[in-house]
Amino acid sequence: MILAIETSCDDTCAAVVTDSGELRSNVISSQGVHDRYGGVVPEVAARHHLELINDVVDDALRTAGATLDDVRVVAVTQGPGLVGALLVGVATAKAIAVARDLPLAPVDHLQGHVAANFLATAGGPFDPPFLCLVASGGHTFLARVDDHAGYAVLGTTLDDAAGEAFDKGARLLGLPYPGGPALERLAREGDPHTYDFPIAAGVAGLDFSFAGLKTSLLYKVRDLGDEAQERRADLAASYQRAIVEALALRVERGLAETGLRRLAIGGGVAANGPLRERLAGLGVDLHVPDRTLCTDNAAMIGSAARWVSPLRDFGDLDAYASGERGFS
Repeated sequence: MILAIETSCDDTCAAVVTDSGELRSNVISSQGVHDRYGGVVPEVAARHHLELINDVVDDALRTAGATLDDVRVVAVTQGPGLVGALLVGVATAKAIAVARDLPLAPVDHLQGHVAANFLATAGGPFDPPFLCLVASGGHTFLARVDDHAGYAVLGTTLDDAAGEAFDKGARLLGLPYPGGPALERLAREGDPHTYDFPIAAGVAGLDFSFAGLKTSLLYKVRDLGDEAQERRADLAASYQRAIVEALALRVERGLAETGLRRLAIGGGVAANGPLRERLAGLGVDLHVPDRTLCTDNAAMIGSAARWVSPLRDFGDLDAYASGERGFS
């Protein structure tokens, strides 16, 4: 079995995954403390990971009906993410691996979102080749996945990520953090065609852009003045439609350019209902992981670890906030 740990942002996660991709447990402890700040505070996130990580690992093993004697590999998110938060997970994984004389598999967080589709859950596994859209609070990209071990990025965001656009839009509308779910709930009460927000259709190729959309919402709220409060549902619905359309248009282009007829999605934004409905209407073989496998979780890290060569010599292994993995 693989014991996987994920602490890249504000969710403390551990999971147990078998070599065949069977999910035995997937424990996610979310840090609600960040709600009061309107966003994740890196130092606060790291401190809470320290408080939670041991209990979360114990819970994952207990739920799986396993002990450390059953673990053959320890997997951990090495990056990208908040470096302080990542270091808690990396240090914990190193300690377990050293104490139990186990190899350690460092996993890229983004590869994890792709690999969530490989798990043998109710809707999977979904094996390559396929086109994959990963959209989260920190990352948005479209990739061609030809094998389990990696992917080729075809397009990425030029500015804000899709999840970031949701969060910033929600803040402009006076909604609580996390903004994506709150905005989606409010949008159900509104008309998505009330306002014609830009979807950056002119951006070349398969790249994404959401900064102009966020600015457009800001100006619209200012123009409406006191009326903005009573039009919040329509604003939310129209804003959400623009984000969904921007993502869907790039996916359609990607499918046309690659000739692929199989599509998978991942990342926290993949939990958005209207996005799922829009992509389901493209007429291709669509795989959507369970919602708990879209947001940050350790199960996806365990899944990706099955195609990572584990390390025996990992003393100098370090976390990385962005860019390429490395050693100190």
